[in-house]
This record gives sequence, C-alpha cells and structure tokens, in this order.
Amino acid sequence: MALRGKLVLLPPNRVWRTYQGGRELDRLAGTAAPADGHFPEDWIASTTRAINAGREHLREGVSQVVVGGETHDFAALLASAPEYFLGAAHVAKHGAQPHLLVKLLDPSIRLHFQVHPTADFARRFLGSPSGKTEAYHVVATRPEVASPYIYLGFQRPPSRTELRRMIETQDIAALEACFDKIPVKPGDTYLVPGGVPHALGEGVFLVEIQEPSDLVVRFEFERGGYVLPESARFMGRGLDFCLDVFDLAPWPLSRVLTEAARSPLRRRALGPDSWQDDLIGPAHTPCFRVRQSQLRGPVAKVEAAPHIGIVTSGRVTVEAGGERHDFRPGDKFFCPAGLGALQYSPAPTAEILECIPPA
Repeated sequence: MALRGKLVLLPPNRVWRTYQGGRELDRLAGTAAPADGHFPEDWIASTTRAINAGREHLREGVSQVVVGGETHDFAALLASAPEYFLGAAHVAKHGAQPHLLVKLLDPSIRLHFQVHPTADFARRFLGSPSGKTEAYHVVATRPEVASPYIYLGFQRPPSRTELRRMIETQDIAALEACFDKIPVKPGDTYLVPGGVPHALGEGVFLVEIQEPSDLVVRFEFERGGYVLPESARFMGRGLDFCLDVFDLAPWPLSRVLTEAARSPLRRRALGPDSWQDDLIGPAHTPCFRVRQSQLRGPVAKVEAAPHIGIVTSGRVTVEAGGERHDFRPGDKFFCPAGLGALQYSPAPTAEILECIPPA
C-alpha cells in the first residue's frame, strides 16, 4: 500500500454547534479576520457524525485527511487497511474505526448545562456501543476572561423532583446554584465521567477527548440567543427518561480534585532532556488514554498504539516515510499503529498531546 509509512495529516474539520466561538480556531488556520460564530469546534481524525437539527443531510463531523499529498475520507482510509492503521488487537475488538473522538473546543460563551450517558446506559437503553465519558485538556484561555472556569458535577445536587422542576421551568439561577465554578488554567486536565452534569466556561480553549458519540442531554435550552429545538434537548426520549442519565451524587471540590483532576505522571524518558507523561490511563477510565511528550531536543520515538498528535506549544519537525512536516501550535496528525519510528526535531522545544484509543 503506497500510503504505508506516512503520517496522516489532519486539516481543520469545523463542525456547527449550538453555541458560539471559534475565533482562536480561525486564528490558528490563518484566517484574515478571526471571528466567533457557530463553528466553535474542530473534530480531529473523526469517523463520528455530528448530530445537528436541520443539518442531518450533511456528513458533518467525519474528517477528510491528507496522506502523501492526497485527500482521503478518514473512515474509508481506515477501512482500506484497518490492521495497519489501528492494530490487529484494536480491530478485533472495535472494528475499523478508532473508537475515539477528539476535538478542539473554542467557546466564546459558557456552554449549555449538559450531561452525557455512560457507556452502560447507552448500550442498555440507546442502542449505542458508546456513551460519552470525556476529558478536557486546557490549552489556553482568552485574555479578556478574568477567571476561566468549568462546571463539573453538582456540588449541591438537587433531588430528582427538584431537578425536573428546574429544567421544566428553566430556572437557570437554581440550576447554576447547584454548581461551583472550578478555576482552570493552561495545562490542566480533567476527566468528566458519563452521567456527571457539567458545562465549559467561556474563553477556555481546550482539547476534548471522548467516547465516539454525540449523545447529549442539554438541560438548559437557550444560550447566546439561540433556543434549542426540542430534538436537541433530550436525545428524542423526553425529560423523564433523561433524568435517569444524571449522577445526582455530590461532587465537592475535594472529590473533583481527587477523581476528576489529573496530574502528569512520568511514563518514560525520551532523551537526555525530553520525556513523556501519562495524563489519563486505564486506571482512570477504560475509554481512552492521553499522554503528553515534552521535547527538548531531537527524539526518535515509537508508539505501540495508533494515536492522534496535537502540537500544543512550540514548533517541531516530524520525519516519516521520507517526508518532513513542520508543525506549529494547533497542528494535528494521526500516527498509524504500523508506522514505526518517528523522528522529532523541536525548534527549540515543543509539547505534543497524544490521544490514544482504549487499550
């Protein structure tokens, strides 16, 4: 296969969403006049279709990728040589798709209050093999936002009856009072298990790593002047059904810091001054793995599993298959399982986030 031995390059794959943002994504893409709008997300190496009311006719969300100068549909590319791209063990368990969805999120406003089903709930009641456990890795925050934050779990959970009333009446003040703001800064990583209510604050630019589904219960109906249609609120199942999705256990700050916040754990040295850390591993969730490589000099690196690489700071040249690629912050690539060694040459330093399918 002529495409073997080459990196898979990942150009922007912007997706329409109900909230606004995207100015930073425009800037990274070199747009002349970066601006916020309804395309605040970039779906990376995606075989997952976005669910957007009124846009069902579009194959939105599935990535177009570049290999050896040629453009390919990512799902079709994986299907052409699944064991090379994903590895035999992965294909035996998950088939010819990565069982992973990675996004860049760039909100200019706070997102809707929302919650996602666990994988068990999705399999039992929604006919889906995946729920939507996800993780956030904060890359940057907007300078005009004085106190960037996320909401994660109900610190003061309502009863089921109270929650139903708040949602039915859209008592946003009461819903917001169930949460505390969790301050965030660049470099922070948080795991958000399925069932845990949450919302991303305005101006927090991050990488989201998640199970490959677009299943969501949005229990706040209006943000930024846009009112969600009924079909975009309760997964087409109604409020009573969706109340079963919620984890109504309390998530005090102490629990957030011990169960959700993830600190780097040194995995291995890559050279005299370079190293790789684990951010999220199988001990935290079976859904995906996240690592980070800090490059301070030339490195030859081999990974046993396929992964998505995202340059989060610095510049780096990557050599593979006789090709040299110069990457800067925001650039992304997919490394096939069978690719072999990559040669990294940072200029002078670089940080790469590595998002890996489940073990």
